[in-house]
Amino acid sequence: MRVLVTGANGHVGFVLTQHLLEHGYQVRASVRDARDPGRTGRLAALGVEIVEADLLRPDAIARAVDGMEAVFQVAATYELVPKHGAESIIRDSVEGGLNVLRAAKATGVRRVVFTSSCVAIGTTPLGAPARDEKSWNDQLGIPYYRAKTVAEQQAWAFAKESGLDLVTVLPGGVGGPGFVRNTPTIDLIENVQRGMFRFGVAPGNFIYVDGRDVAEAHRLALETPSASGRYIVANDVSPSFRDLVETMRSVDPRTPKAGPLLPQWVLGFMPFIDALNHTLMGTARLVTPELVATVKGRVWNLDNGRAKAELGWSPRYALAASLRDTAAAIADARRAAA
Repeated sequence: MRVLVTGANGHVGFVLTQHLLEHGYQVRASVRDARDPGRTGRLAALGVEIVEADLLRPDAIARAVDGMEAVFQVAATYELVPKHGAESIIRDSVEGGLNVLRAAKATGVRRVVFTSSCVAIGTTPLGAPARDEKSWNDQLGIPYYRAKTVAEQQAWAFAKESGLDLVTVLPGGVGGPGFVRNTPTIDLIENVQRGMFRFGVAPGNFIYVDGRDVAEAHRLALETPSASGRYIVANDVSPSFRDLVETMRSVDPRTPKAGPLLPQWVLGFMPFIDALNHTLMGTARLVTPELVATVKGRVWNLDNGRAKAELGWSPRYALAASLRDTAAAIADARRAAA
């Protein structure tokens, strides 16, 4: 089957491209700038067809989609601390996603598998029941959360109006190998390695999934004729930040120990602590006041049962195994940059 993967140079896009090739697909990989070897080198080594397609240019997207039987709309800007303004994050996901769907409908694509995110489901108050695919996040102060939620909502509105066959996959924070540039998820793991929690560990937890499991879920969402609607794709357990540190230490004993569990009221100071860690330890900036307001007194508690029951999917990479491979990929990236 001939398929297009947008954002194929990103973490999920690249791992998905590899996975599809291993399963006999003919893959066309789109990137924003095909003249940039940093975006195309790994894809060229896979032997896939590479096309340039800025998702904000409908003409470029139409050319990329032409002749495809299915489309995986993966491309998005994943930033928790916006580097070029909040509006660019939202525009890339919302306008870019709709441009892909319009092109897919116009060219008769059989099905679009649209990469959303568990942030479009949202967290729950402490002690509340797990959320499933019927839930939508209404805490949208973080630009990335707003971008993914609104983009998926508008995708479903377009599919309902146009009759496009659409399935959405909602991953948690994606770890594992296959990235060139760090995402916020990879930054978090590398920050843990650098000791971001050595003086105290934040309350709360983190929803996690390996990119290879995400790739499999995308393929199953395409191949399963009865697939429809939304599918949460995340590990069965969302580790606390202390669990994350302890699991990382089991993989790499050089990882600094976590300090004491901090009380909820300390969360208000986390942007300052995050900035201090950045200055003293070189950790990536991840915490904003908007993030604190969103997570305070809440946890990730999602039900992945629908993907298991309807797609036959289950996470194959446990947290420790995935973190081991992530740590190896981070080390490789450091050596390459040296």
